[in-house]
Amino acid sequence: MQMGKVIGNVWATRKEEGLEGLKLLIVQPVNSAGKPIRTQLVAADRIGAGIGDDVLVTSGGSSRYIMKEKSLPIDAVIVGIIDSTEVERGGLNESSDWND
Repeated sequence: MQMGKVIGNVWATRKEEGLEGLKLLIVQPVNSAGKPIRTQLVAADRIGAGIGDDVLVTSGGSSRYIMKEKSLPIDAVIVGIIDSTEVERGGLNESSDWND
């Protein structure tokens, strides 16, 4: 999994069968300090994330199985909305409330 920030929407009126009803969002991957890393990606969302939300994204083969009954052509899926994080750096605990 990786952390990211939702920065946009993707609208596609014609999609592969099985993708109907899935919201597609543009996610900027971030590090533990919330700084952008890597390039943006498109992730499927079924949990109700939106622009500005900090999210957990899983990618690769496991993303294809968000529907129990069949595999879908998906590379990334949003699996959680982040409330806060805590990271230990150099013996100091730093926490972050991602909703501020």
